[in-house]
Amino acid sequence: MKDRAYAKINLCLDIAGRRDDGYHELKMIMVPLDFYDVLEMVPAAETSLALNRSFLPVNEKNTVIKAIRVMQERYQIPGGFACSLTKHIPTRAGLAGGSADAAAAIRLIDRMLSLHMSTDEMIDIARQVGSDVPFCVVNKPALVEGTGEKIYPFSCNADFDILLVKPQKGVSTKDAFELADHTECPHPDCDAMREALITGNYEKMVASLGNSLEPAAIQLVREIRTVRNRLTEAGFDGVLMSGSGSTVFAVTKNEELLEETMKQMRHERYFVRRTRILNGGRI
Repeated sequence: MKDRAYAKINLCLDIAGRRDDGYHELKMIMVPLDFYDVLEMVPAAETSLALNRSFLPVNEKNTVIKAIRVMQERYQIPGGFACSLTKHIPTRAGLAGGSADAAAAIRLIDRMLSLHMSTDEMIDIARQVGSDVPFCVVNKPALVEGTGEKIYPFSCNADFDILLVKPQKGVSTKDAFELADHTECPHPDCDAMREALITGNYEKMVASLGNSLEPAAIQLVREIRTVRNRLTEAGFDGVLMSGSGSTVFAVTKNEELLEETMKQMRHERYFVRRTRILNGGRI
């Protein structure tokens, strides 16, 4: 049985403060993209994972294996699963590739074993695997709060293209959050972004783009600023880093600009992908 593990971007990410437990209080507008890994799973005597990327772990450090272990413990599932994961989403990119893979594993086990899990049950499992996994389980444009567990989906009217450009070097999410100062970083208006997406107000959406983590990530990977400046100077309407980076995305309705920039950035050996917001719900 197969499932698609969809990437995401943060159109708006605000670090609202720091909690007593040391985690950051977040407010975000997250959207799934029509860009995905493919996970295939079948029941087996033991759990195994085959990957098309040799540098990624196939042990307990992999989010797919983590998700399987949590599911097995919760539902007392005997045996294991033979898994094959085809990766397209880059790692350490701010695109939630690993989280999307874990969410796909949760959905597949639910379907294979006819567990009939509710969305809340899936989110409860997902939050034990990683902070972005609950959103990837829901897989709809959403306002996301807390540490990623509070998810409020909404209908999105988004008639524009998105160009993803990632430098070779990635960013550690942990390092980015440790370096970020919530008292000094920018605080974008996520409510304005949500309203812009619901109403299809493209200009307001562009004006509402913002990411509290961007200054910290740029300190860690200077090339993020270079890519950001390149895309802005090229003429894209809005440019922003996604999540903790290092992927920078740019929005436009200009087909010629999109195609020409893709050619240039690919020639310079950046990871480049053209995509759009995925408006569908759970698969």
